[in-house]
Amino acid sequence: MHKLCERVIEFLRKYELRNKSIVVGFSGGYDSMCLLHILSVIKNLEEFHDLNIIAAHFNHNWRGEESLKEQEVCRKFAINKGMEFYTQNAPAGLKKSEAEARKARYEFFEDAYEEYEADAVFTAHNKDDNAETVLYRVIKGTGLVGLKGISEKRDYFYRPLLKTSREEILEYCSANNLIPNDDSSNTDINYKRNYLRLKIIPAIKKINLSVIDAINTLADVAKNDDSLIEEYISPLRQKVFIDDKINPDEYRNLSRPVKMRFIYEFLQKFELDYDYKKVTEIYNFIENNIDHRNGNTLSLASALWLYVDSKTIETIPQKNKSTEDFQAIEISAEGEYPVEGKKFIVKKYIPKELFVFPESTAKFVYADLSGVEFPLTLRTRIDGDIINPFGMQGSMKLKKYMNAKGISRHTRDNVLLLAKGNEILWVVGAGISNKIGVKKNPTHVIEII
Repeated sequence: MHKLCERVIEFLRKYELRNKSIVVGFSGGYDSMCLLHILSVIKNLEEFHDLNIIAAHFNHNWRGEESLKEQEVCRKFAINKGMEFYTQNAPAGLKKSEAEARKARYEFFEDAYEEYEADAVFTAHNKDDNAETVLYRVIKGTGLVGLKGISEKRDYFYRPLLKTSREEILEYCSANNLIPNDDSSNTDINYKRNYLRLKIIPAIKKINLSVIDAINTLADVAKNDDSLIEEYISPLRQKVFIDDKINPDEYRNLSRPVKMRFIYEFLQKFELDYDYKKVTEIYNFIENNIDHRNGNTLSLASALWLYVDSKTIETIPQKNKSTEDFQAIEISAEGEYPVEGKKFIVKKYIPKELFVFPESTAKFVYADLSGVEFPLTLRTRIDGDIINPFGMQGSMKLKKYMNAKGISRHTRDNVLLLAKGNEILWVVGAGISNKIGVKKNPTHVIEII
């Protein structure tokens, strides 16, 4: 049996994928045809008899008739090997960029993964691809994480040929009389990856013929060093990251290098791949705003902003929900009112003995409505809103009250308010007005559930 087949067999055993359903990214080029052929050979072995392979071909639709011919070659090859064939054509007008192509391709892989309820997606990245990726990131100004290169496994994506050179793949195709597609765009040096592969790496080989192995060794060293660092910072991460936000109280106590690393990880959560310069810019922005009660925003992408204040570090959409998005609801009497998938409830209070009624700041309040007449209005803020905070004398502008309560600017338009005219009776989640605050006994319970 060929050594590449043995290598893939060990890979399947390592990840316990011997009898699983696997989607294989199949462009029809040398790498993916080699991988698919290897899997077809392995499937004939008794140990792998139940291995289910789906060949998934994405037509970028950039080269017209040439692309259609390649798609047909892939279909025939897969069918001939007794495999399912799954394909999609990219929508007309897909931008001719490496980033857009990669995004569309991986969305296609995810569709195939879900369509066939697969256990894994295999891509045919090899040792040369990994070297090109690392070198590209070095040129862009990567950090240690970037030097790790392509992962052998990420979520349900696997790369069984990552330790295999392009030379070995060409030899395998030749030995098995395979005739892969020859994508003409692979020679277009206007694409950065092609320029690296066809111009830069051959030039570097004049200094070191084993540059591919050398860069892969660098990636392995980076992975080991990163694992060592990870061992020490993992406990910190659990405190710093809360869902998709950064906790400023924990972040403040970190050293600059750890902060920089967590910023990079934070960006990766949103699939934003930034270089050192951008990470430094974000680091400085956070340092300048982390102690401010009223935060500021920094653009991260075309529709995403970073928001920082003393209570939170988080991403927000570029265009927030406006007050026009929420339709005001008239609260005409006691009862239940539907509110965006929840219920707003006003009901009479049933007396309890020996009970203290503190001001509530949750989505539940005891209220004294004896001095307030229905109808009331549940809405979001508008110009001219005022509130007489519970326990205080006199009224203030709602904006000033929200400042004092530390309600972030970007969330204020979404905060629900119970109002009588322009006077706010309850700022949901923040506090109530003297007008309905309980001084002796409550008359009602108000809540959102």
